[in-house]
Amino acid sequence: MFDMGFLELMLIGVVALLVLGPERLPTAARTVGLWIGKIKRTVSGMQREISAQLEAEELRQKLNEQQRKLDAGLGKVRDEVERHGDAPSSRGGQPPPSRTTPTAARSADDTDETPPSTAASRETPEPPAAPSAKDSNAP
Repeated sequence: MFDMGFLELMLIGVVALLVLGPERLPTAARTVGLWIGKIKRTVSGMQREISAQLEAEELRQKLNEQQRKLDAGLGKVRDEVERHGDAPSSRGGQPPPSRTTPTAARSADDTDETPPSTAASRETPEPPAAPSAKDSNAP
């Protein structure tokens, strides 16, 4: 981090020993270590928070871009529908010619047929009658 070698650290240790003395040096070293740990954790937390914010911003930009693309596609579809919706009125009220294939026409005809009545299947069956005293095998 500060690009300090062994010689520099040794020099700082000797100066600290001379200034603080042997009694207070271990306590001071412990306190400095705790402060350095707190600073590292704080910086690490800030880095994580900044990277999370950057990722969130990138996701927002991608989402906005996709939303613009979807809006443009929706606009195109809406224009096509309006154009085809106006087409019959411009030709004298005649509907557009059908472009279905024979198989598609047959399947469309099949859907026009009404299914057989299922009223009987919708009725609920009556529950069986309770057994009478005559039916029981009691003596």
